[in-house]
Amino acid sequence: MKKMTLGQHFAELRRRILWTLGVFVVALIAGWYLSPVLQKILSGPLFDVWADGALLYSGLADGLMIRFSLSVLVALFVTTPFGLWQLWAFVAPGLHTAEQRAVLPILILSPVLFVIGAMFAYFILFPFVFGFFIELNQASPVPSVVLPAATDYLSFVIGMLKVFGIAFQLPLVLVLLNRVGILSRARAVKMRRYAIVLIVTVAAVLTPPDVVSQIVLALPMWGLFEMSLMFMRNDDKK
Repeated sequence: MKKMTLGQHFAELRRRILWTLGVFVVALIAGWYLSPVLQKILSGPLFDVWADGALLYSGLADGLMIRFSLSVLVALFVTTPFGLWQLWAFVAPGLHTAEQRAVLPILILSPVLFVIGAMFAYFILFPFVFGFFIELNQASPVPSVVLPAATDYLSFVIGMLKVFGIAFQLPLVLVLLNRVGILSRARAVKMRRYAIVLIVTVAAVLTPPDVVSQIVLALPMWGLFEMSLMFMRNDDKK
């Protein structure tokens, strides 16, 4: 393979960064037109359990801010995998074959697991959580009007999607630590009880203060931890 000079490396890096920025701008423009559809999709789990409900726009600029924030969300969703691939294409020639085989599956599986985690939150967690909140608010002992702010609702939904998407990266983190020699499989097995306590604690901190949502996050994370053990190398047995 032909060696590149330092200037050529910088030129290639600049080209890949410009391509990534270009994709971000195009995705941002597309996101502006797709944001109304995305807002309906994100609001779906709430109105599925609250058919006669409504969201409150408390400020004149709420509609603009919501549409812009959703446009940025679309742009990041599209650009992040593209940017990671550009980064991989830049650094891969300098890696050994074994290193490429270790990193490439992680780059491919990471977005997939993130999407799976977000879908788990959307289809499993949200119906429980929103049904619980709406029922609790409507059962108020004093006269009340349930009218959540649209900005607060979308911030909560997007935040939970991110939390579950990141939480589902657990297998990749554990397997990577195992492959680079930091965490052995035997040690991970011995740490199982502490890992379960940590998972329950994290679920309690990241989810709303109801037992159902905490269990809904803790159980799949525990399952992902157990699944990670299956893919970890047992280097202790020589």
